Amino acid sequence: MKILKTFLFAVSLLMFAKVSMADNANFAGPYVGFNGTAIGADFEGKGTSTAGDEDTVDVVHVGRTALISGVEVGYALPMGDSFLLDVGAVMNWGAAKLKTSNSGGAATVGSGNVTMEIKDHWTIYIAPTVSLTDTSSVYMKWGLSEADIEVTGDVSQPGGLSGETFAIGLRTVLDSGIFIRSEAGVTDYNEISVHGKGEDTSPFAIPVTTSYAADPGAAYGMVSIGLRF
Repeated sequence: MKILKTFLFAVSLLMFAKVSMADNANFAGPYVGFNGTAIGADFEGKGTSTAGDEDTVDVVHVGRTALISGVEVGYALPMGDSFLLDVGAVMNWGAAKLKTSNSGGAATVGSGNVTMEIKDHWTIYIAPTVSLTDTSSVYMKWGLSEADIEVTGDVSQPGGLSGETFAIGLRTVLDSGIFIRSEAGVTDYNEISVHGKGEDTSPFAIPVTTSYAADPGAAYGMVSIGLRF
């Protein structure tokens, strides 16, 4: 995930370094849009027992990519002849589901029946934007993101997810005010942890002495269409 963030940042710098000076009048002002997003989520973590045993938790992707939809609102503030500062928020509904499986060892016994679902993701963001032409622009986005996480299985429920989003994108605005935006980005979430409840009566019961910690992340591609007022 860090490599992907570095790549996005490097590409963004190259794009901004080669922009031409164009009028930003078509981009300034408030806007609202609807988006479709393809998201892929990943959990990488470890399970630890109180006895000190530690083993890597294998992550099996169950529907690791998901198509979700959402809405965005924002305002693009002119900062010069070709530069704008875009401030907004986006809310996406839907979920990306993952399922853990174990690789053996005391720490991972029983983890095969646990699923984790990231859903209801939202981001508030700022996006420095440069006009390429009178109808197209390029931007870098940085945002603060939060999402709900729902766990099923013989483990405790963790708290919500929060993290940072980094993205690059292109935006085209027609004379009518209708715009099309395409964007690629990544989100790094905070670490989450759960522990076994020992309540499952099947062979997959997870002892209360076993805990799991994971550092989830997500990569996404988004296309949105909307209207600038």
